[in-house]
Amino acid sequence: MHRLLLGTRKGLFVIDGEGNGDGADWRIAAHHFAGEPVTQVLPDPQGGAWYAALRMGHFGVKLRKSLDRGASWQEIAAPAFPPKPETGAWADDATPWSVDMIWALAAGGADQLGRLWAGCLPAGLFRSDDGGASWALATALWDKPNRRNWFGGGYDHAGIHSVRVDPRDARHVTVAISCGGVWQSRDDGASWIATTRGMKAGYVPAESAENPDVQDPHCLVQCAADPDTLWVQHHDGMYRSGDGGQNWQRIAPPAPSDFGFAVACDPNDARRAWFVPAQADACRIPVGARMVVNRTDDAGASFRTFGAGLPQQHAYHLVYRHGLDVAADGRTLALASTTGGLWVSADAGENWQELSRDLPPIAVLRFVR
Repeated sequence: MHRLLLGTRKGLFVIDGEGNGDGADWRIAAHHFAGEPVTQVLPDPQGGAWYAALRMGHFGVKLRKSLDRGASWQEIAAPAFPPKPETGAWADDATPWSVDMIWALAAGGADQLGRLWAGCLPAGLFRSDDGGASWALATALWDKPNRRNWFGGGYDHAGIHSVRVDPRDARHVTVAISCGGVWQSRDDGASWIATTRGMKAGYVPAESAENPDVQDPHCLVQCAADPDTLWVQHHDGMYRSGDGGQNWQRIAPPAPSDFGFAVACDPNDARRAWFVPAQADACRIPVGARMVVNRTDDAGASFRTFGAGLPQQHAYHLVYRHGLDVAADGRTLALASTTGGLWVSADAGENWQELSRDLPPIAVLRFVR
């Protein structure tokens, strides 16, 4: 059995599917927080709790937790910045010191029960060691002078949308920032270094193209079986690293496009990953209004393009950065769009089953593992 959590503009959906994922037994099993925007979800593989981040407009950011797989929910503390300094280096900070959205949630390592990381908009990273009862800002990253150079990619301010915890050493954490590059800590967040060597941004003057602070990684994922393998869908192309992000290699653009937001990697095979191409930053629709998924089986050297089961005419779905996920088996995938489409694949993306085109705009989906 597979289980999906979908965070949408109109609540959290729980989608259950039996066994082989052929679509016959997929169904909506539950709908929580009806009408409320859910921006991120986390089924914690360590403690089993479910977390849902809500963006409640003038009521602010809320965080809910369930210890019984959605049967009941409790409100817990949401990450919050300390008061903005009135003196010192950050007194003139143009970035608001208030959390507008929780954009990423990640659990700590197997030996860190209760550890959570939250990446936010604006680009603050928060850590909890008590299952979300309290949060602390990762000041070593927030206070980096580089932050003055970061800027919004789609939002007014930079934000952290990807947080990856190394399964070999949970003190090693990688975050991706739009727009602020890729940063890594190897000491539980006490210090951070930028790791973007090889990335180039084409939307800034050529002399700044390799500046770490201007890189816009749309999404970053890490292979569970080989954590030194990282994949990035960048605003300008697709990248892979085989040395833990110390060096990045741009992947030759496949057809129909190397622009997009979503990337997922096989948890068991460091050479396989999926991307969902879109036309361009100024035209965020599928190329030719035909929805496809690209898969590489050889570390980006070549790609196969799959569209069977996906809309092939007048399709204007956009799959955002958290709209693609792969189950632990490495073959079952789910794909969701900002216009309410949801598809699953049981054969590693070669054929897709449409589950719905009538859901609310989907911000995030995740398999419960």
